[in-house]
Amino acid sequence: MVDNIKWHSGKIDKAAREELLGQQGMVLWFTGLSGSGKSTIAVEVEKELYRRGRASYRLDGDNLRFGLNKDLGFTAEDREENIRRIGEVAALFADAGLIILASFISPYRVGREAAREAAGAENFKEIYVKASVEACAKRDPKGLYAKAKKGAIENFTGISAPYEEPEDPDLIVDTEILSLEESVEMVLDLILK
Repeated sequence: MVDNIKWHSGKIDKAAREELLGQQGMVLWFTGLSGSGKSTIAVEVEKELYRRGRASYRLDGDNLRFGLNKDLGFTAEDREENIRRIGEVAALFADAGLIILASFISPYRVGREAAREAAGAENFKEIYVKASVEACAKRDPKGLYAKAKKGAIENFTGISAPYEEPEDPDLIVDTEILSLEESVEMVLDLILK
């Protein structure tokens, strides 16, 4: 860290922003394989939170690679930096009092733990959107598994790159068993309890 920079605190803190919004700022971190249902669930949760008058914002892995992380590829190092940046952004939004719905494969435990540390453990919920590689490949909403199996995509999680399942997530949503509606209700229960 450079010695000539200093954190500048304001006169309004997280508690004051939460009081204004009438909610707790938090990060809900959806992790799982491509095609497991992370983004689909997050979109529906966001819609329901809005309907209930809750201020939320959705951060999606693909969307952030169009801007903030467009300089990153898919090597292990780039994936680590991708998650580091997103974890910091999510923590800032949660500090603003928003409910953040972060949908990222985030294949490595160390990256997810860094995101938890950035937000603060009390503000972070890890949601494992569970589905087997076979189920995700069958869904293959973007055609990525087929390309990865042919070797057209390198470092593809679940095929040619690892995915480290969460060891102790706050919630497991098994999309091979649960409907979208059931999955959304489980997440809402986690947020609103």
